Amino acid sequence: MAKLTAGTRLLRSLMKAGKAQQRAADKMVKSVLKASAKAVKTAEAAAKTAPKRSKAVAQAGTPKRHPGAAVHAIPGLAAAPLPLRAEPVAPGRWLTAYHPIPAQAGLPPRRMSYWLYLPHRAPPDARLPLLVMLHGCHQTATQFAQGTRMNWLAEQKGYAVLYPQQLLSSHSQRCWKWYDKATQEGGGDTALLADIVERIVAQHPIDRRRVYVCGISAGAGMANILALNHPELFAAVGLHSGPVFGGGHSRIGALGVMQHGAGPRGELAIRELLARRPAFPRMPAILIQGEGDNVVRPVNQQQLVQQSLLLNGLPLQTPVKTVLKAGRGNRHNAHRIQDFYVGRKLLLRVASVDALDHAWSGGDASLAFNAAAGPDASKMMLDFFGRHRRD
Repeated sequence: MAKLTAGTRLLRSLMKAGKAQQRAADKMVKSVLKASAKAVKTAEAAAKTAPKRSKAVAQAGTPKRHPGAAVHAIPGLAAAPLPLRAEPVAPGRWLTAYHPIPAQAGLPPRRMSYWLYLPHRAPPDARLPLLVMLHGCHQTATQFAQGTRMNWLAEQKGYAVLYPQQLLSSHSQRCWKWYDKATQEGGGDTALLADIVERIVAQHPIDRRRVYVCGISAGAGMANILALNHPELFAAVGLHSGPVFGGGHSRIGALGVMQHGAGPRGELAIRELLARRPAFPRMPAILIQGEGDNVVRPVNQQQLVQQSLLLNGLPLQTPVKTVLKAGRGNRHNAHRIQDFYVGRKLLLRVASVDALDHAWSGGDASLAFNAAAGPDASKMMLDFFGRHRRD
């Protein structure tokens, strides 16, 4: 009878601990969802007070364009009948297509949509650098293009820009599954996105030495995974408000990483990667993070810095050049830039932005997850990428 009583006490203790863990997880989920909802409401409020767009721009499928601009389907592929919103006003070509996904794990065959911007001013025989842009949760590819204004900068600097879009059938909030262990190791969305990039490089005049990838939030996590699994394909990576690599492995685990980082698992994940690929080439990176971000907290950027130094064979005490930039009213947030060099080569740039929450710095605030105040994250990304080419 005494043994039964002790066992009952143990069972009750385990049940109590399990309920406490579930309450903690529920509290974390509610906290993150509340912060995410706040960003959406802020953007909606900004949209109501913003100047109204012309009817031609607002109408889906009939965007206003400059002379010479065009909306096409990529030759040989089905056109995607999805709204293009206002972003195609940039004067280049705005191409759209699908990438087929074979039936797998009980799912029928599917197709991933993607968009490609080709600059109008590019010489006909030029090999263009390519930037792959990965949106965050609750975003579409076209919203990400419009919010970041990346096509306008790409037009000025002569870049092609690729925008894949996560399927709703893969994630109900269009999140890239950066927390999934198989994805982190090169499967899932990683393999699919690498195939799309290779397809674009083969179909268009792209300079293979100048292919870059960046994203925000879940898109940043996915961009990092792509660069880590395909360093031969990407010359540099840009992460805005991104989670540290290697942790999560479940949706609840992902929320834990977003709030607290990956702890010792972050260093271990890079060491495991280097063990699989001992000849890993250097991967330049730019990391941008808002100090007021309560969705993906700044601890993630701190651990991403440590991961980047380890990945590139640099000691934690590597000298750093720090520049402080003052804020200018509500137009430009104060921020700190830390640069890590190898010789005269800038390998890692870390930008910490005061007062910025979970939003693309210097973006179109009429869309969720974009902040009007600078610095201009899109310009910072392209300026950094312009320094690097894959050997």
